[in-house]
Amino acid sequence: MRVLHVHSGNLYGGVETMLTTLARRRDACPGMEPHFALCFEGRLSEELAAHGAQVHQLPNVRVSRPATVLRARRALASLLRDERFEVVICHSAWSHAVFAGVVRAAGLPLAFWSHDAATGAHWLERWARRTPPDLAVCNSVYTARALRTFFPTARAEVVYCPLDLPDLAPHRTPESRAAVRAELDTTADAAVIIQVSRMEECKGHSLHLRALSSLIEVEGWVCWMVGGGQRPRERAYEERLKAEAARLGLTNRLRFTGQRRDVPRLLAAADIYSQPNTAPESFGLTFVEAMHAGLPVVTTAIGGAREIVDDSCGLLVPPDDPAALAAQLRRLLDDEPSRTRFKDSGPARALALCAAGLNMKRLCGVLEGVVEG
Repeated sequence: MRVLHVHSGNLYGGVETMLTTLARRRDACPGMEPHFALCFEGRLSEELAAHGAQVHQLPNVRVSRPATVLRARRALASLLRDERFEVVICHSAWSHAVFAGVVRAAGLPLAFWSHDAATGAHWLERWARRTPPDLAVCNSVYTARALRTFFPTARAEVVYCPLDLPDLAPHRTPESRAAVRAELDTTADAAVIIQVSRMEECKGHSLHLRALSSLIEVEGWVCWMVGGGQRPRERAYEERLKAEAARLGLTNRLRFTGQRRDVPRLLAAADIYSQPNTAPESFGLTFVEAMHAGLPVVTTAIGGAREIVDDSCGLLVPPDDPAALAAQLRRLLDDEPSRTRFKDSGPARALALCAAGLNMKRLCGVLEGVVEG
């Protein structure tokens, strides 16, 4: 079954990590052959190509420029005429809004992969809902529930994101851990709190900083903020965070690392994962990656995180409550045996949720159902 994944491709985050997994681990599900159509070249197209996936480059699209939309639609229509695909998946509202009509006109089964909790209120979602899909693949139960207001008649199937969980043994050696910490100006005996996320306000960076500011008197911890702005507004947000950290007296305790391609290596050298989202997240692959690395996860009890984090692998705190967040971080900083307990149970939880082979076969099954239908 040849599956065409249609996506923008200009950013890199959880969705792109999942798409890269589909390319890298395609041997785990030989019955599903993934192809990719992207509007922008960048890190995603480079990584897909490096793993031997077929990447079809569409023209760049700027929705504010209708001519670019028409050119990209014509290019996709030509691709669908020239190549054989059994099903086409549009990832997120942007891709579905721009390209779903082309897929429908080609007479192919159309799937929409819902990576966000859509409400149908955003203008992109209103545009996308003009073309209901034959199938909606949802990355969590939370996302599936939200989909009812977006595509109320679409058949919805929950498939947790396939994730290629790497072998971390080479990064767990004392030498590797010491090397990472030296790069980030962190002593070998420091307790490292890490957050890995896009530079977006909903990821809770500011709330995180306010909680950390109440722990300044606690000795021996450092926080790594991993991720950098990819768009102008994200870069401006990052600069505001650095200014806020300076006002709170946290400059010496924080390391803003920018974009990194060695996240597993950083996670293996850290001790606690903290990301207090201020808005519901549809799933949260970084939580799974952190659990796989054996880190206790601290996050807010909203959205898809409630399906990921339980008391075997982390701690949930009320949303927008810096005092509660600080209390749980203090607890983990003071109690190394608790951190060890989470370290033992986290990897199994990560594997149960997002094992690449298991979830790719689940995806293949639901796609076969819509193709046969």
